[in-house]
Amino acid sequence: MSVEANPLAAHCDELSDAIAEFRRSVAVTQRWGERLATVLRGGGRLLAAGNGGSAAQAQHLTAELVGRYRADRPPFSALALHADTSSTTAIANDYGVDEVFARQVRAHGRPGDVLMLLSTSGASANLLSAADAGRAAGCEVWALTGPAPNPLLAGSDEALCVAAGSTATVQELHLVAVHMVCEAFDAAVDGADGRAHG
Repeated sequence: MSVEANPLAAHCDELSDAIAEFRRSVAVTQRWGERLATVLRGGGRLLAAGNGGSAAQAQHLTAELVGRYRADRPPFSALALHADTSSTTAIANDYGVDEVFARQVRAHGRPGDVLMLLSTSGASANLLSAADAGRAAGCEVWALTGPAPNPLLAGSDEALCVAAGSTATVQELHLVAVHMVCEAFDAAVDGADGRAHG
């Protein structure tokens, strides 16, 4: 089978093309990481949510903040809303799937917190409801989505939209974005701690 006809090689080619475009998003991930450092060091928290593969990416982000990304540092408050299976299933049963994240945002979100919503389509009804709840709670609402335009872009304070043709490539670049945010977060925390001890 030639390289041109190999779907695995084509997947790599699509990712290579998409990441070249994605490099233009460095400023957004830098800003988000630095802003998260300010919010979390000040006692705020990150709430994150997604569906399916995006749920895994959201949980990856919160794990890096509560645990660590590279070097050891203090833990910070970050919650993946889908990870509380008792709450999500009870809310879905009692209020409907569209409320599974919004109700938790109303419970946990405080003014100045950050709500990050991950969606490859940018059209998931439960994430759009969560964005509305986040804005009502006074949270900063950020979205990681697939190609623009999409409803979640319109419903967020700021969004990073990945221009890629397949869901798989969008998810792969969302993971890159998560790591870039963590890199910027750690650098900002380290810089702030250095200034505090200087």
